[in-house]
This record gives sequence, C-alpha cells and structure tokens, in this order.
Amino acid sequence: MTTDIIRYQGGYKYQLYEHYEQSTAIIPDTDIGSDISHYIQLDTSGYLVITKGYAWDGPSGPTIDTKNFMRGSLVHDALYQLMRQGHLDRDEYRETADDLLRTMCREDGMSAIRAW
Repeated sequence: MTTDIIRYQGGYKYQLYEHYEQSTAIIPDTDIGSDISHYIQLDTSGYLVITKGYAWDGPSGPTIDTKNFMRGSLVHDALYQLMRQGHLDRDEYRETADDLLRTMCREDGMSAIRAW
C-alpha cells in the first residue's frame, strides 16, 4: 500500500510526499501533460502520474477518511480535476473514474458494501 507517501498539508487535508503512478482505463485523445496541469499527467495509454506536492481533500460525501480510501480518493480527485478543467469529457469518463475508485478501495482492503 502507498499511504506512506500521503501526508497532511494545511489548506487541504492531504498532500503527496512523492510522485504516484497508476494505470487507468481512461484513454485521452492526446497526452495531458505538465504544460496543461502542473501536478497531473495522463497519457494516451491511460498512464496517470500525480506529482509530488499535489493536494486534495480526500474522500467526500457521507464517509470517514481511512487508509483504505486514501489512494482511491487521490486518483479519483485528480481525474475529476481533469474533467472540471475540460481536459477529459465528464460524460465519457465519469463512470470509469468512479469504477476505478471502487476497485482501488477494494484492493486496499475496503469492504465491497462501503466501496460501492
């Protein structure tokens, strides 16, 4: 598990202490690189890199922050940020990002009911 690279940072709940990399099923038409989004890079093979220093608010909704939710919330928040900024089409990729969140939480030990 990679929760040891996630730390608290004032102004946000969490901030990456090291780069994080993840393969995804989200395949953009062109690479989304550091010139577009300083902390988030996603290439046309679906490979996501979130760079050191990226800050996010952790899990949202009616839930509590637990270690088995941190990695999933990191990736989910980064992907949703790319959608909000217009780099990814929300209608096309929202469900895939949500599915990845559930999968990552399950991999990290969350119960199926809570992950849903």
